[in-house]
Amino acid sequence: MGQDITGLAETPAGTRAFTKALLRDVKALERMLAEGLFETGIRRIGAEQEMFLVNEAWRPASMAMEMLAKLDGPFTTELALYNLEANIEPRELGGTCFSQVEARLNELVTRAREVARGMGGEVALTGILPTLSKSDVSLESITPKTRYHALNQAFAKARAGEPYKLRIQGSDELYTEHQSVMLESCNTSFQVHLQVDPGEFAHVYNVAQLVTAPVLAAAVNSPVLFGKLLWDETRIALFQQSIDTRQGSVHMRDLSPRVRFGEGWIRDGVTDLVLEDIARFRVLLTREVTEDPLAVLDAGGYPSLQAWSLHNGTVYRWNRPCYGIGGGVPHLRIECRVLPAGPTVVDEVANAAFWIGSVLGAANAYGDVTKRIDFADAKSNFLAAARYGLKAGFRWLDDRSWSAPDLILDELLPTARAGLADAGVAPSEIDRYLGIVHDRVESGTTGARWMVRSLQSMKGHGIRSERLAAVTSGMVRRQIEGTPCHTWDNAQIRESGGWRLNYERVEQLMTTSLFTVHEEELVDMVAFLMSRNRIRHVLVEDDAHNLVGLVSYRSVLRLMAEGFDPTKGEAPPVREIMERNPTSVGPETPTLEAIDRMREHKVSCLPVVANGKLVGIVTETDFMPIAYDLLQERLDR
Repeated sequence: MGQDITGLAETPAGTRAFTKALLRDVKALERMLAEGLFETGIRRIGAEQEMFLVNEAWRPASMAMEMLAKLDGPFTTELALYNLEANIEPRELGGTCFSQVEARLNELVTRAREVARGMGGEVALTGILPTLSKSDVSLESITPKTRYHALNQAFAKARAGEPYKLRIQGSDELYTEHQSVMLESCNTSFQVHLQVDPGEFAHVYNVAQLVTAPVLAAAVNSPVLFGKLLWDETRIALFQQSIDTRQGSVHMRDLSPRVRFGEGWIRDGVTDLVLEDIARFRVLLTREVTEDPLAVLDAGGYPSLQAWSLHNGTVYRWNRPCYGIGGGVPHLRIECRVLPAGPTVVDEVANAAFWIGSVLGAANAYGDVTKRIDFADAKSNFLAAARYGLKAGFRWLDDRSWSAPDLILDELLPTARAGLADAGVAPSEIDRYLGIVHDRVESGTTGARWMVRSLQSMKGHGIRSERLAAVTSGMVRRQIEGTPCHTWDNAQIRESGGWRLNYERVEQLMTTSLFTVHEEELVDMVAFLMSRNRIRHVLVEDDAHNLVGLVSYRSVLRLMAEGFDPTKGEAPPVREIMERNPTSVGPETPTLEAIDRMREHKVSCLPVVANGKLVGIVTETDFMPIAYDLLQERLDR
């Protein structure tokens, strides 16, 4: 998404002009392949490091533009103002290339940390930031550049105004709707590039698809979204659903999501992917195309394939084909997009070495994988890895079943070791980085498992926002130390930074697991809910989850005092005793403002409403931990 966007897709003429340029790019690509104009016989690797920016409370900090004004080097924006990306220079695969990548990444991340700290912030490397809340992913946080607003508008148009519906089932269940493309900004990844020859592209790409599942199982680092424990690599489900252009009303058609693993093995090469993506996905964004690629070839030059590069950037294959010109010569590469950012730079480089070694080693050892495993099994393996991490089971080559740890330890790591050795990677490099993967798998401690275990160990300590802040703070501090995640001890509640940082907004302490009634239900149901769940307030909502009223314990007692006897007659409906249009707040409301409002209106609770929908409740009881900590703090003076 680094290209300039003109917005021409808003007009039929602009779309037709861009489509014409796109088809000419395909002809040019086919001609270049036929004439052998691509670089061959060399392997290069590259990487893109995405990162979150956080404030002193370990929550998202929208300071990317200010940071970029102070940063030198290959840094660039992402969709949200709380994200940054750094691109490292490609280098030849072999020797100590992975140590060089690690050193360069550490240099760039350290530089970003220094600038962030000067602004009161910090950098976090993680697939999904644990402290993210729904209010963070609003258009207020979108990076103020034309291309990002154009992307949001293009997706909204493709969805015909339908909201994005996010539903992910894990240990918890997350079901929410959103009105913009900003859900995509919850993801940060560590993208790895591997240069391949055109003649081997189909075989190497198919192998890359196969080995992605076990590599991902060992690398998972995104178990938490909006406070919910979901998949070990929730990014996979989140990314697909966050930019899905399919409309729910077209229920009988077999439409493909723009974020995809694929539908089958490829046969002829990179053009299989290019032609399928053009055929399946309409032009989403356009730009002004200034070159005629066929004329450039006629003149002895190499085209940049401007139109296809932009279109390819709006089709999000987990293993994506890429075209580039380096050193004046065009090349092809495979971009692996499944790996999450973090838990540390050394973990990321180990994951990269594992993926690259597995692809090259399996390409040499496995033969034609399309004859040894059905594509549906490879796709199923990928989803299982994302959901369960090292607890996944795989159906592998020749219909053999493996657990993720056994497959990785017994087969894939030796295969990766051979692949890296054949590529000329130094033995010390292979031992270091594949050794990290081995120890991580053997111990069962991925980044995802560390987060889950840390959260479980803190149960009963603090409130949810404190525990999430503690995990984020603990993760960042251990990242800075640079030790691999499988050596980490659990995060502790004291790492959250204290209660002052974790009670700033209502959403940090509100209750979201609600007991509600409809206004036409009997008061008996309200009394039952209060008695059963030991609560003093029951919210009243309509069928669309709009807040319409509130029933307090006092209202029920007042009804009884007025002489109602439940043994002698039917109770009145809830609407007759509820308080209509109760005072409410939004989730982003500062806590002090919420307390002032409760005192002003002399109420003991506040419903929390977002976009007109009931999302939570905050009561006097929720403020007790603040009072306790404040009193304790004063007594300790």
